[in-house]
Amino acid sequence: MVEKLWELTKGEAYITTEVGQNQMWAAQFYKFKRPRQLMTSGGLGVMGYGFPAAMGVQMAKPGATVIDIAGDGSIQMNIQELITVVENDLPVKIAILNNSFLGMVRQWQQLFYEKRYSATPMAAPDFVKLAEAYGAVGLRATKPSEVEPVIKQALSTPKPVIMDFRVEPEECVMPMVPAGKAMHEMLLA
Repeated sequence: MVEKLWELTKGEAYITTEVGQNQMWAAQFYKFKRPRQLMTSGGLGVMGYGFPAAMGVQMAKPGATVIDIAGDGSIQMNIQELITVVENDLPVKIAILNNSFLGMVRQWQQLFYEKRYSATPMAAPDFVKLAEAYGAVGLRATKPSEVEPVIKQALSTPKPVIMDFRVEPEECVMPMVPAGKAMHEMLLA
């Protein structure tokens, strides 16, 4: 999804991220052309950063394409701000990588704690209906063939859009360095 987003925006979009796997995939697969094109809270950042950051970027760059690449957990930290983008006609796009987990924490539990998932599986609202309830546009892709049409429709819509991309629940972001290990001990797959 992130590579297709890069391709369809020709690498010109301003990207914000929440915290977690979505943040890592955005950094790995969106090929940024210039400085200050990626707004992310960094290594020990906070869930919920990306959407308010996207609103700020959209205010500063009214004609730009601004996309928050989010997880289904972190977007819920500030999802109520949909009313702000709707009321202010900010055409922010939110691309949710929806795996029904708090993905990065789940990844650690999967790899280092024998899949003893604790407080990471999660239920989320129907993001399409939620977008519509706020007066935004909601779109969903449940299989790879739907990714491109959803992104194209979102990019051509002059309103706030939530794109709900259903992804493999136990997909991991690699490489990663386990706790207490050196860089040469990173996991590659």
